[in-house]
Amino acid sequence: MGTTKSECFTEEQNQIATLTKAIGHPARIAIIQHLIKVDSCICGDIVNQLPLSQTTVSQHLKELKNAGLIKGTVEGNTICYCLNEEGFSKLKIFFDHINTYLEKNKNQCC
Repeated sequence: MGTTKSECFTEEQNQIATLTKAIGHPARIAIIQHLIKVDSCICGDIVNQLPLSQTTVSQHLKELKNAGLIKGTVEGNTICYCLNEEGFSKLKIFFDHINTYLEKNKNQCC
């Protein structure tokens, strides 16, 4: 596996890459969509909604949390997960820039 040369890119570029990589799996999109519906929940609730094992769901939750897209708070023996506004704010800003460009330059591409 090759190196990414992440040091050659800005901190913002590396952050956006990490965030977009984290949402680049359909199971993670499903988890995010579920958290939007219910505001917050525990891993077992998510397992009941997806055709995946508890171990697989836990791994996806870990990736989303490491990227900063979700956060978890310990409640007894469980962790309650919810969306992390900070991570999604960074994505929104990035995609807003793209959307602004596309709206401004409609059909003016090569």
